[in-house]
Amino acid sequence: MLGIVLCGGASSRMGRDKGLIPTEKGNWAEKMLENFIQMNIPGFLSVNRKQVDQYQLVFPGVELICDNDSLHIKGPLAAVLGVHLKYPGDTLLVTACDMPLMNLAVLENLVNHYKKEPGYDGYIYTNEGEPEPLCGIYSAKGLASIKAIYDRGELSKHSMKFMLDHLSVIRIPIPETWKIYFRNINAHADLNGL
Repeated sequence: MLGIVLCGGASSRMGRDKGLIPTEKGNWAEKMLENFIQMNIPGFLSVNRKQVDQYQLVFPGVELICDNDSLHIKGPLAAVLGVHLKYPGDTLLVTACDMPLMNLAVLENLVNHYKKEPGYDGYIYTNEGEPEPLCGIYSAKGLASIKAIYDRGELSKHSMKFMLDHLSVIRIPIPETWKIYFRNINAHADLNGL
């Protein structure tokens, strides 16, 4: 299993790169990588081409996986499939850099479901029945099937939620006390209370 932090968004509403927003002990992307280190899972950063130089300076010892130009899609699905193309045999534990409150226990629980209930294409949390696909585990087999659908021109929507409709997925309801960990920070106003 590989841990992937998605950092390649445009960050247009925030006005600066969300992965590099400082924390007390580094930045948002580094905080997510630290979770992988504590879980003994190799961690990588998924970035877009414009970010490569800056991220190489900030993360000199971390592998950066750049968006794959052969995929004519955008957003998180493009990043996840790009990582899959580079590491086609690996299951991916996916997180997003703009969920800086994410807790180690949440990720460990996800991995426990993966270990106890093997054979599914994906393992995700749901919030009031809605999927939280940017904190999920995706099998190599499941991602290969999505890439095949894309190659056939049948991936009519390029979203993570649409992808889930084509996979066998374990859906784990988020306990009320964990919902704060899934808070997505997209704009300066969202930073209040962090």
